[in-house]
Amino acid sequence: MGKAKKIKVSKRDRQDVKIGLAELINSEKVVKPKNRTKIRHRQDEDEEFVDSGLSQKILSQARRQQMEMEEEEDEMERPSKSPKKPVTKLGNDDSEGQAESSEDETGNHFYDNIEINEEDEQALEMFMNRDKAPMRTLADIIMDKLTEKKTEIHTQFSDAGSIQMQELDPRVRQMYEGVRDVLAKYRSGKLPKAFKIVPNLKNWEQILYITDPPKWSAAAMYQATRIFASNLKEKMAQRFFNLVLLPRVRDDLAEYKRLNFHLYQALRKALFKPGGFMKGILLPLLESGSCTLREATIIGSVIAKNSIPILHSSAAILKIAEMDYTGANSVFLRIFLDKKYALPYRVVDAVVFHFLRFSTDSRDLPVLWHQALLTFVQRYKSDVSSEQRDALLELLKKQSHHSITGEVRRELQHAKCRDIEATEPKSEPMSIT
Repeated sequence: MGKAKKIKVSKRDRQDVKIGLAELINSEKVVKPKNRTKIRHRQDEDEEFVDSGLSQKILSQARRQQMEMEEEEDEMERPSKSPKKPVTKLGNDDSEGQAESSEDETGNHFYDNIEINEEDEQALEMFMNRDKAPMRTLADIIMDKLTEKKTEIHTQFSDAGSIQMQELDPRVRQMYEGVRDVLAKYRSGKLPKAFKIVPNLKNWEQILYITDPPKWSAAAMYQATRIFASNLKEKMAQRFFNLVLLPRVRDDLAEYKRLNFHLYQALRKALFKPGGFMKGILLPLLESGSCTLREATIIGSVIAKNSIPILHSSAAILKIAEMDYTGANSVFLRIFLDKKYALPYRVVDAVVFHFLRFSTDSRDLPVLWHQALLTFVQRYKSDVSSEQRDALLELLKKQSHHSITGEVRRELQHAKCRDIEATEPKSEPMSIT
């Protein structure tokens, strides 16, 4: 009988005194992974890998964002205001200038080309409000408050929609006068920290008045809109849009016949507060009764190219349909209807009544009105009742256009109305014998 062989036990196994003899023998028969694999495990724990498809999407998105940032920086480095051009008649001679105004230096189109002739302008002027009130700005309201509340200047109003006045420290006033000088010459880079905290102040409108917003550069207006749209509540953002941004946009269009790139971007940023945009820019512009076709087209392109919640859009459609008609109303109605929302029946009925009001109007309606009607029947012909469809068909006998009315009539004649669908008898199931 031979001598029993010794079982070799590694140093690591000797240290583990809890392992039994049987388990130790079985463990010697199993191949153990090498130590080099432990390094790989540590790397797997420290790093998380993604598949090739997702990484390619991330890289493409990063390149796109980098390109957008570089383009934005290039645009902010150029002068904020375009050189003033002599005003020419809006005809074929002005079409080249309009094509130029629809793109920046990098060739990116940020609103559609506008071709306006004198006939379109005259047609819209027929529907403008002749007794329009002058547009109020932040400076006008501040001066009224100072005049009315000289004895109560220390009072702070609790209403969020009112201007809160305080007696300012001379050092604070001097500091924001320095900010005013910076914003007037701002092109790019960081803004003063004193300006960034303005939205958090109770008397932020009074501080803004010191900085003199009408003299801000266009790039400063864009940066200010970013800050105020992000940090103000909807009611306060509405006041900023209405008292600061809207007057600047209208003045720029009136003076240069085109909109500065930074101001267009500011309108897009304002849509981050859709309720404030509607109540502070769109509805006041239409209620003024003096909205031009150029203003409607450019601001409408902002609405058309950006996503807006259905609640805010439905409320805007309802208000536009109920207000006094101007040619710009048809522009915005067509843009909202082209978004193809699932509108409530109340909004659809309001749009129908809006068009039916013109059954007794003896004026020649502009082409924009007929285009809005065509868009409405194309998108929502199945949401009108049979009675409303018949009324719209009667309307076409009184208000017609040689190239649009025929298409509107065909859409209405082939419409399957909502009440017909509800009262349509259900087909009985066939009996199989």
